[in-house]
Amino acid sequence: MEVTNNQRPAYMEFEGFSKEENEELNKAGIILGTLEQIKGWARSNSLWPLTFATACCGIEMMATGGADYDFDRFGVIFRASPRQADCVIVAGTITKKMAPVVRRLYDQMPEPKWVIAMGSCATAGGPYVRAYSVVKGVDQIIPVDVYIPGCPPSPPALMYGVNKLQEKIRLEAKGKKVR
Repeated sequence: MEVTNNQRPAYMEFEGFSKEENEELNKAGIILGTLEQIKGWARSNSLWPLTFATACCGIEMMATGGADYDFDRFGVIFRASPRQADCVIVAGTITKKMAPVVRRLYDQMPEPKWVIAMGSCATAGGPYVRAYSVVKGVDQIIPVDVYIPGCPPSPPALMYGVNKLQEKIRLEAKGKKVR
């Protein structure tokens, strides 16, 4: 690897190694990590969300998967089956009649699984919050990891929320508690 005067190679400090051993590992280009960190990296970079769109937020979610925003470049591939998904994006209004279906789909997903609440309807009931038939947030039914506000949130907002979920997965793999 050529290094000019303006560039210096990245230097990483590994715990439990002497200064000489650290220099040797960096010179050889070796990166160390635990199996949990590698699994966390692989999980975070290959999310397969279950699409659960009920209203206008679903159109924004579809636009995020389209050519302009291209969710595939983040390793996000939409799935139609809960048994093949590890994340669910709840986009839109959830009614009380629909709540058991959302719970059943969540229960059918394999562990580990994550939930993204997209839009004001999924996070807090939205403009229909006073209706007798609307659930006041999907967190009343299933645990939510990332909330994306907006009515409807734009595709870049969904991409930002997925990036935050990926960051959360990687931090949890390192053993850090993330809310």
